[in-house]
Amino acid sequence: MRTLTTDDILDLRAYEKVRSQLRQEVIDLKRLRRVALGPMISVVFENKLTMRFQVQEMARAERMMRDEDIQAELDVYNELIPNKNELVATLFVELTTKTELEEWLPKLAGVERSLQLVVDTVVIPGKLEASHEEQLTRSDVTASVHYLRFAIPDQVANALLEREVHLIVHHSSYEADVVLGDELKRSLVNDWQIS
Repeated sequence: MRTLTTDDILDLRAYEKVRSQLRQEVIDLKRLRRVALGPMISVVFENKLTMRFQVQEMARAERMMRDEDIQAELDVYNELIPNKNELVATLFVELTTKTELEEWLPKLAGVERSLQLVVDTVVIPGKLEASHEEQLTRSDVTASVHYLRFAIPDQVANALLEREVHLIVHHSSYEADVVLGDELKRSLVNDWQIS
């Protein structure tokens, strides 16, 4: 899949003119691509548009004017654009109070290694993004955000729309199993068609 370049990122004035439209488009897309896994965990399946929006927002917030600064952001976020037959997801541990964080983040240590897609009998483990693993993974506590990649075997990817796809969390302190809907699966497969 083609990654984003500085040519894909609008300068600040041009971005302000289209920001509300792009923001709404991304909100709608993320609503479709967000999967709740029980009461505390969700994932959002990312793609080129969600990453472009992230970079645009970073450039806006930091008032980035130089291509070198924008390229540094692109270098980070391009890693989160799925390639053909891959899914990339941001895992969120959705805790909102200090008490919940103190209780559950230690209990959920390792949850980022506990996600898998199951298609028929094929189990596809979520792999942590190497560039983020060192920053976000500890043995005694989990972080609230993790980035995962699922490498889909060709024979499974070719039949994904016709198969039941489960997203599962199997952790000693947390279990969840959700079937991905058809509209979501079409959106994910569509990413593989876009260059």
